[in-house]
Amino acid sequence: MRVLIADDSPVSRHVLESTLTKWGYEVISTCDGEQAWEILQQPDSPRLAILDWMMPGHTGPEVCKLLRARNREPYSYILLLTSRGLKEDLIEGMTSGADDYLAKPFDQQELQVRLRAGRRIVELQDELLKTREALRIRATHDSLTGLKNRGMILERLCAEMARSSREHTPCGLLILDIDRFKLINDTAGHAAGDAVLRELARRFQESMRPYDAIGRYGGEEFLIILPGCDSVNTVKQAERFRRLIGETAVSYNNTELTVTASFGATSWMPGYLPEVLVQTADEALYKAKNSGRNRVEFLLPTNKTQDELVGTAH
Repeated sequence: MRVLIADDSPVSRHVLESTLTKWGYEVISTCDGEQAWEILQQPDSPRLAILDWMMPGHTGPEVCKLLRARNREPYSYILLLTSRGLKEDLIEGMTSGADDYLAKPFDQQELQVRLRAGRRIVELQDELLKTREALRIRATHDSLTGLKNRGMILERLCAEMARSSREHTPCGLLILDIDRFKLINDTAGHAAGDAVLRELARRFQESMRPYDAIGRYGGEEFLIILPGCDSVNTVKQAERFRRLIGETAVSYNNTELTVTASFGATSWMPGYLPEVLVQTADEALYKAKNSGRNRVEFLLPTNKTQDELVGTAH
């Protein structure tokens, strides 16, 4: 683990550097508080810091206050070195945001114990952050494919339509359904069906533009948002995705599974609700399924669809 040492005394700094290096720490050192603050602002800054109280530029407590004011994650554990022994000084140091302090000249055993405690706290916080991120992913993403779940992809659609409205730019929407997916589950097993969903999700993610978005909309249905795509380009993208699915079989347990999909496509028009866009794409999808599958059908939203949805909401 990396440790930042900030101390304007060359002797004290050298002793700290050699001691911490001997204990297996990777040491970064500086002689003033201003440079220490610059280092601690970096994205990959050390998680442990030993700051001398009195330094040029910024004092140790001043660096603590600056760092805590940012309220950044992940957390940096700060140990203040001080020759001050008054209770008021120690209170000031801890109030500034320091996690612990050590009197100078320091005892090596005491320093080792305090650093060990700081390291434990940093590592525990890392675990908490990982757990929090895992819970966030679980709440917003589909567990099988890793794509956005239904709620998140619809939320993204609302955001993209709002952007299109502000910037007066088009936005395409696709809903695709894997053809005869039940037959895959019935003949090859549900594990094969899961493998198909995962593989198609992977293909989509690798071939999409960075600003496109995809989510698992239902069992074997996916919803794809295409910012900047008018009706012509929306259909072109849909055809590209259709070929991406159908031209290469999905391998599972030494078996080649032929998979195709039907696409319903539409494009945003000013004044229409997100629900209208989704329903229009859904209607286009049904048209594609009823017209023989493995094809793309495009429909534009209509006032009738909008009126029906508004009437239902009322």
